[in-house]
Parts: sequence; C-alpha cells; structure tokens
Amino acid sequence: MRSLAHLPRLCSVLFGFGLMMFLGWGTPAIAAPSADLARQAAIEIRVHLGNTANELKFFPATIDFTPGKRYKLVLDNPSTTKHYFTAKDFADGIWSQKVEAGNVEVKGAIHELELKPGAIAEWFFIPLKAGTYELHCSIPGHTEAGMVGTLGIQ
Repeated sequence: MRSLAHLPRLCSVLFGFGLMMFLGWGTPAIAAPSADLARQAAIEIRVHLGNTANELKFFPATIDFTPGKRYKLVLDNPSTTKHYFTAKDFADGIWSQKVEAGNVEVKGAIHELELKPGAIAEWFFIPLKAGTYELHCSIPGHTEAGMVGTLGIQ
C-alpha cells in the first residue's frame, strides 16, 4: 500500500499556487501577436511633445488606435525643455514590439519615454485591449499646465 505522507506537502503547494492566482501573481502577461501581425506595415502617427513656442501640450492631444493593427508612433520634442510621454495603463493594453531612438533599440514593457529637447523616438506596437487611457507629462508642473491627452483603443 502506498504511503500518503506526501499529501500535506502537495496540499501546501496547491494552496500556494491557488493563492498566487487569486492575488493575480499567476496571471499571464499579454502574449506576443503572431509573426505575421508583427510584420505587417506599420501605420505611422506623429506626436509632438510641446512645440517651438514651449507650450506644454501634446500635438495632437487625442489619438485613437485600432486593436490588431501595427503602429509606429513617432514622438518628437521640438521644445527647449525635456518632456515625458507617460501612459502606463495604455502601455499595459498593448504589445510593444520595440522603441527605437538614436542607435538604440529597446524591447519589453515600456510605460514612459523621456524625450530631451530635439529628441525623436519611434515606438512600434500593436494595441490589444480596448479602452480610453490617460496620457500626461509627469514632469512637475507640466500636467497641471495642460500637458495631458487621451489615447483610445477602439
């Protein structure tokens, strides 16, 4: 007859796994789209962080995306001060393929980009989760001055 001595340990492991799932620690991350989708031609959208008059605004301030389409978001900063493109909840609802800036390519989860004066960055991604998301510049005083926007996935 087999011993049941291992059951307390097995129950402990299963309880721990169940607790992790309950707390959301076991929730899988957004999976990468198929290779065909990741190779489709990107729809280019340009966003200016500020302008040459140093207005604290995004131009345009509202942008809508379609789930399942590949985008190339070209961000540039024509002003004389640095700005942040901060949209954490939006970033959680997309699959980021990469960000290119200068001779650097960044891959993985991206929630905020800092653009120094004159900088340009290209963010390639595919929206996955529908919703309306906040965009702001997290430099103290910029959000309060109106450097905010809306990113929609419809």
